[in-house]
Amino acid sequence: AKMENHTRISEFTLAGFRSHPGSQLLLSVLFSTMYIVTVVGNVCMILIIRMDSSLHTPMYFFLENLSTLDICYSSVITPRATLALLLGRRSISYNGCASQMFFFSLFGTTEAFFLAVMAYDRFTAICNPLLYQVIMSRRLCVLMVMGSYLAGCINCTIQTSFTFSLSFCGHPEIKHFFCEVAAVIHASCSDTLVNELVMLAVCGPIIVGTALVVFISYAYIIITIVQMPSAESRHKAFSTCSSHMVTICMFFGTVFFMYAQPGAASSPNKSNTISIFYTIVIPMLNPFIYTLRNTEVKRSLKQQLKR
Repeated sequence: AKMENHTRISEFTLAGFRSHPGSQLLLSVLFSTMYIVTVVGNVCMILIIRMDSSLHTPMYFFLENLSTLDICYSSVITPRATLALLLGRRSISYNGCASQMFFFSLFGTTEAFFLAVMAYDRFTAICNPLLYQVIMSRRLCVLMVMGSYLAGCINCTIQTSFTFSLSFCGHPEIKHFFCEVAAVIHASCSDTLVNELVMLAVCGPIIVGTALVVFISYAYIIITIVQMPSAESRHKAFSTCSSHMVTICMFFGTVFFMYAQPGAASSPNKSNTISIFYTIVIPMLNPFIYTLRNTEVKRSLKQQLKR
């Protein structure tokens, strides 16, 4: 019966942000503008890091990878959502929906692990400065990045395979502007209890686990900074961490609200606005946060502009 349903259902309808045509046009312009800023800002960040040899350190290696990830993450969602709003084409094929969910889960999960890895990097740099170069070797940095992507692959494979093992009847309507896991589950005509439990069991530990690494790391960082003898040292140490703290608060705050609480899949309507924040707004803001609050990046940017 499930195979018959899968054969019969060839597409879904994305029903997020149904409103007056004028509002949809305004929203499409806003989405496309934010996407362009996201790509340009993150590409500039990557170029700045690559062109300045003084930034070839573990911290900026992770930041460069985060910028690459943000471009991919936003590209999975924003262009299609913009075209849907602009042209009114709200249908998405079965395979297209599955692919979008797969890559959205892959990049979203990987970003959570990236932020945890970057918190550990700052913990090592501030709390163990003499051993920093030994601990954060190039090999370990590469392994951490690869491990983050591996964790993302595991999560997206589980989420996508479980979600698309469900049956979908008639003309399934996804109450979202992209194929987000909870919204697709809600569109199924099957019993979705197992899927909701799987989402909570897999996403919950990932979000809580990475958040714990971040908060424990920063607890030690703050204690170390407070104990520093000079105000200049405290200011310098805090300036290297403040941008990352802003990013993690925005990311984990919205993601925890979406996926790490019971009933996350039962009310997809409220998630549209929140989803814009962590899929479109945060990838756009990250380059500005790390540039404006980082003296080394600002110095390098000024040098590159002069050249």
